[in-house]
Amino acid sequence: MSSAARVAAIQLIARKSPQAIEARSTNVPELFGANVFGLEQMHQRLPKSAYKSLQSCMERGEQLGSDLADLVANEMKQWALERGATHFTHWFQPMTGSTAEKHDSFVDIVNGQPVMAFSGSALIKGEPDASSFPSGGLRATFEARGYTAWDPTSPAFIRETKNGATLCIPTAFCSWTGEALDEKTPLLRSSEALNRTALRLLKVLGDDRVTHVYPTLGCEQEYFLIDRDLQILRPDLVATGRTLFGAKPPKGQELEDHYFGSIPRRILSYMQDVEQELWKLGVPVKTRHNEVAPSQFELAPIFERTSVASDHNMLTMEVLKQVAQRHGFSCTMHEKPYAGINGSGKHNNFSMATDTGENLLEPGKSPEENMRFIVMLAAVMRSVDEYADLLRASIAHAGNDHRLGANEAPPAILSIFLGDQLTGIIDDLISGTKGASRPGGTMQLGVTTMPDLPRDATDRNRTSPFAFTGNKFEFRAVGSSQSPSKPMTVLNTIMADSMDYIANEIEARMSKGLEAAVNEVIVAVFKKHNRIIFNGNGYSEEWHQEAEKRGLANVPNAVDALAALGLPKNIDLFSRWHVLSPAETESRMNIQFEAYAKAIAIEGQSALSIARTMILPAAQKTQRDVADSLSSAKMHGLTVDKQTARLRDMSLRLEDFITCLDELATTFERAESHVGSDSDHAKQYRDYVVPAMEKLREQADLLETMTDDAYWPLPKYRELLFLQ
Repeated sequence: MSSAARVAAIQLIARKSPQAIEARSTNVPELFGANVFGLEQMHQRLPKSAYKSLQSCMERGEQLGSDLADLVANEMKQWALERGATHFTHWFQPMTGSTAEKHDSFVDIVNGQPVMAFSGSALIKGEPDASSFPSGGLRATFEARGYTAWDPTSPAFIRETKNGATLCIPTAFCSWTGEALDEKTPLLRSSEALNRTALRLLKVLGDDRVTHVYPTLGCEQEYFLIDRDLQILRPDLVATGRTLFGAKPPKGQELEDHYFGSIPRRILSYMQDVEQELWKLGVPVKTRHNEVAPSQFELAPIFERTSVASDHNMLTMEVLKQVAQRHGFSCTMHEKPYAGINGSGKHNNFSMATDTGENLLEPGKSPEENMRFIVMLAAVMRSVDEYADLLRASIAHAGNDHRLGANEAPPAILSIFLGDQLTGIIDDLISGTKGASRPGGTMQLGVTTMPDLPRDATDRNRTSPFAFTGNKFEFRAVGSSQSPSKPMTVLNTIMADSMDYIANEIEARMSKGLEAAVNEVIVAVFKKHNRIIFNGNGYSEEWHQEAEKRGLANVPNAVDALAALGLPKNIDLFSRWHVLSPAETESRMNIQFEAYAKAIAIEGQSALSIARTMILPAAQKTQRDVADSLSSAKMHGLTVDKQTARLRDMSLRLEDFITCLDELATTFERAESHVGSDSDHAKQYRDYVVPAMEKLREQADLLETMTDDAYWPLPKYRELLFLQ
């Protein structure tokens, strides 16, 4: 690897133009869901009674009988064959942060002849090898048996390539002994827990019409695009998804000209291709735009049922990466691929919907709906305050440590933004006063002891990790590379717990009448959990000081955050709501400690290799050239004082660099050989390897500014960020 390759890549990029893509339909309604075996295809192909039964299974999570499974499998197979599929796969989400699949062909041999077959049992259950997936101690490596089970709430879909197509069946993944080995199973369990308690609370409030409640989710996905010809010249980007070295460029995001700016033609061609692929897969993508950082972009869908939305977000990340290659890009979801400019998040917009078409987190048009809203708001406040540690743990991983708390993302302190008017109403309820008239229009709560409720009276707060945006809460602290299933599992579970608590408290006071009981309970909840509300600047130092006074935890790193999964109160929570057994909870904590250690280990090894074989030789060549130049100048009797000082400065920098290189090698070896628990191993990397990497980077970035550009082998920030 030399600077010649870097120069060649730059010259190649200069000649690139937007990628021409195959002609696609511009009729989005016709295109949407074309590769999805959804309700429309089922309605067309299945008998009416079978369709109704399957619809009930999909919407309510009811069990699928074997006869119905055979019927559905046959029609699904015929539909897939018509669309060119030769194989099927159970598509699942192991605890690796990505998806997994094992392909089987439809081909079977009957009487010596090939036939295309697909049974109900093959649809419902698969048996991939589970030995090599993370289990966190749930099973030994030699215990290989694992099962995938069809999730009928998420429709099957077809992935196409130029050489064929594959039917993908979203599934849960569990061990032979029944433990969940994936992210989907706990998500489905938590959704059921939320449904049960929401129905109970609604009945307590006098609503008997609703028979099913489900969580909804909309994932705003941020990502970076890098020209692939430059990306492959950066071993750190290839191995880790982020740059481990890189001096600050003359221009970054200071001019604030990229955000919502005109989308470059080559990027727009890529975005249009992505949207076409996602629409065919039934992903309701809505928004595309430039984000704050150069080369950073965002894609956002319309909200859906959480189990489907989580699958769709995993699909979205896959499509973004695969289509990027088609257009000569590399797409990275790392939370902080570049130092000194904004990183990427995944904003999870959470709410709850009913089978009667209502949003439980939307202020309503009737007194009863407004009473319901204020009760649900109390449940959210209690959830976030009581289980802030779990929410923080749900977004904890090595990548997000670079982003959380910086001047670009919510701090590692969990708080809720409600806006001044909703906060004022809560304050009025706590104080027992009606409060002054508030702008924005009001709605009567229908409870005489409560003040009026404003409509659409909240601004947005981009510094809040958990912000109310009018009819939903936006969990902004989720990392861009994460599966949304983990944080949504936690949200569903803590909401189930809080709604159950509030229902119990109201029932205990029903002798006073519904209005008085509701008022007494929500006032008590607001008083106890009011500390979690913060409407100011979450980036400010003043907030950190204020949060400490309020007793709110500030957990700046993933290792400390993940320890919350092992607390008895949190183990009990998951167990009580049948979301995770104690063993499953402990296994997830161990897996994430191990994942953290492995991520830092890969970064450490990459940093050592790049520093030794690329940065050091390039800097030494410059040092040699300067020394040769000095010798030649001295022979001719020229003044070389300034040049001598430059050589001395560079020599000192090289010495410091080599010292830091040796220090990283020593600390890395110590962390690698450490014997102890997964938690202890992760702490070794956090406490020693990460600081050593940062010190090495500081010296490397100084050397970059002193090394002859003709020798520097790594594409620089000015090229990575702006050459498209």
